[in-house]
Amino acid sequence: MIEDCKAGKIDMIITKSISRFARNTLDCLNFVRQLKDLGIGVMFEKENLFTLDSKGEVILSILSSLAQDESRSISENSTWGIRRRFEQGKLHVNHTKFLGYDKDKNGNLVINEKQAKIVRRIYKEFLDGKGANRIAKDLERDGVPNWHGKAKWYESSIRKMLTNEKYKGDALLQKTYTVDFLSKKRTENTGQVPQYYVEDSHPAIIDKEMWQAVQLEMARRRDFALRHGIQMLEYATADNPFAGRVICGKCGKIFGRKVWNSTNERLRRLIWRCNGRYPAKGEKGCNSRHIDDGILYQAFVDVFNTLIENKDYFIGKWREQLGSDNALRRYKAKQFSKIIKKTGQINEFDIDLYFALVEKVVVRDEGRLTVSLLDGTEVECVIE
Repeated sequence: MIEDCKAGKIDMIITKSISRFARNTLDCLNFVRQLKDLGIGVMFEKENLFTLDSKGEVILSILSSLAQDESRSISENSTWGIRRRFEQGKLHVNHTKFLGYDKDKNGNLVINEKQAKIVRRIYKEFLDGKGANRIAKDLERDGVPNWHGKAKWYESSIRKMLTNEKYKGDALLQKTYTVDFLSKKRTENTGQVPQYYVEDSHPAIIDKEMWQAVQLEMARRRDFALRHGIQMLEYATADNPFAGRVICGKCGKIFGRKVWNSTNERLRRLIWRCNGRYPAKGEKGCNSRHIDDGILYQAFVDVFNTLIENKDYFIGKWREQLGSDNALRRYKAKQFSKIIKKTGQINEFDIDLYFALVEKVVVRDEGRLTVSLLDGTEVECVIE
């Protein structure tokens, strides 16, 4: 509007009241003076005040101060009311940006089943071994709409969904708070104001067991990255499933995929080599052996078929883990049993099975690999 005034498109401004024109006294006076220099007056209907009058600015200064104080009082009263409702466990949720829920005529959260299927898919795929980035790409590839109805997804959005306690039917209230009533800026609440946790406040889309398993899996992946010096979580993709998961048995660093060059084009191949082989100046390099890319794929096939050949033993082992006090172990025990029961031996690499089962592959001396599964099982393979 100010730009239109400068461009000569507006002759006079009529507004209901001072509080509708500007948030505080200083802004109000600054804008009024800018407009006055342009020869444009502002009429405030409630206060019956016109800024081009001789007494306009003095009265305006007084009245805008009163309007600012009134805005502060209204904001404080509103905040007080919201916090009292929080204390009583009453939710105040913007469901329009909250995938999976609508509100009924009484303002209560109700499940939007069409959107809830998307939420369940995200949680399941994460526990099936996919990273947030790959889940986002797969949703876009399949044309799945987000809360705004567009097939556009971001890794950060997926992570927020995976940690949102509201999907298990609980609610942590006052995660953010308003810094001041003038700017209306909100920031993360790190203890400045009280928070309230309400259990079973609304229908759950994800059961508590699965939600807790997801939190433990997220923590496991963070710890894995920290232990092995991986700067970015979930390197692995469909094109490079072993990225960030091949570990050196000597120094503990990750292996990187390289192209083995040769003067003969047909002899070029992909290999994996320890990233500690060529360290910074003054440091001793790791002398572990490299490994061909194809061996890693075959190693998984061999390990999976070993599980199938000994399914009775492993199913018994996973049955015992159902009594664990760790939700992730219980989930993996059920998942592994289901996979082994319905799947036979495989002849080629299956990426979905790999992501669901494997934590890492450790390359050791003397031509050996140790494939570590997500249930804690370790299977050793001999490299030819």
